[in-house]
Amino acid sequence: MKKEELPNTIPVFPLSNFIIFPKTTVPLNIFEPRYVEMINDSMKKNKFIGMIQPKSISNENSLAPSLHKIGCLGKITSFKETDDGRYLIDLKGIIRFKIVKELADNKPYRSCEINFDDYLNDLSEKKENLKFSDLELIFKDLRQLFEKRGFIINWKALEKQSLDETINALAMASPFSLEEKQVLLEAVNLDLRKNKIAEILSTYTFDEYNNTTLQ
Repeated sequence: MKKEELPNTIPVFPLSNFIIFPKTTVPLNIFEPRYVEMINDSMKKNKFIGMIQPKSISNENSLAPSLHKIGCLGKITSFKETDDGRYLIDLKGIIRFKIVKELADNKPYRSCEINFDDYLNDLSEKKENLKFSDLELIFKDLRQLFEKRGFIINWKALEKQSLDETINALAMASPFSLEEKQVLLEAVNLDLRKNKIAEILSTYTFDEYNNTTLQ
């Protein structure tokens, strides 16, 4: 996709503790009426929606919480309506964006003016220069953390993917906090994201004797 094909404004889907990266695809189950309407409008237009995390502020209006500034533009690549009116979609990450401002309109969902200038490298097909040897310790610690938290990961399938796909998939699926996942999303490139994962993992202490995770 070229920069000229990117939208200036998009509907946004605030979803806590969920991130999507460029060149990854995730399934979503859409059932809330305002987001069903959002998907309807998007399918009629350009199939774009923006995934973004709300900030974790407990005393805010839960219907319109403050949003983080950085999210990821996604394009609907698969769409199916269920008998009970839900939408099952596949969303492919295209490029990260920065919110310029939120727009006022009469829609039940939220829309924003956005800017892509800081993340245009997301559109490049060039692979970043990382080796599996750079990730061995991270994979070991992540596997241990996932097992302690009861997360089931198909590690053999991950090993068949490219390094950027593997790192991004693990960052998306990780049992990290909302803020930790936001840090990973905002990391400018893959090497920095790898380092941020290592930093986050260093805050988790594994007790080898009683098989628990301490934090």
